[in-house]
Amino acid sequence: MNLENTTALVTGGSRGLGKALGRALAAAGARVVLVARDSVALDLAVADICAQGGEVYGIASDVGGVDSAASIAAQASALAGPIDLLIHNASTLGVTPLPQLLDTDAADLGRTFEVNVMGPFRLSQAVVGGMAVRGRGVVVAISSDAAVEAYPGWGAYGASKAAHDHLTRIWAEELTGSGVRFLAIDPGEMDT
Repeated sequence: MNLENTTALVTGGSRGLGKALGRALAAAGARVVLVARDSVALDLAVADICAQGGEVYGIASDVGGVDSAASIAAQASALAGPIDLLIHNASTLGVTPLPQLLDTDAADLGRTFEVNVMGPFRLSQAVVGGMAVRGRGVVVAISSDAAVEAYPGWGAYGASKAAHDHLTRIWAEELTGSGVRFLAIDPGEMDT
């Protein structure tokens, strides 16, 4: 995908992998919109990428918020144009230290799923229709080895990442032939 004159929306964009993706996408010529909860860290990430000559915007929002997706999609499009690349990078481990499933509160499991599954689902719904109408677009789910390996204490996170991976596969099947591609990528171990 040629990134010149495209718009990329990256959740979890204020630090770590999300910020690095934003920096690389901007350097490749994309207009980048970063989304993160922490407005201070987000402002710093935007300033850093701008200082390197990138076109970047920030939206302070919680991807896991029930009413966030439509607002994020609308703001991103207003700031940078129709979204061509959506990267679902925002995630939460859940409660730390990570408890065994037997000790995991249902509300904590639910919050992990809100951020790691429902947020990306809602945001995809808000963005992918426009991609399909234009006949092009890419949606990337940042995954984890915890989606396929059972690690004690990582139950909420692992189950949510497995669910997000499977949703990505279903989106891909349902939109076959639309010009919209879906990928789940496990970036491996990172020092973020």
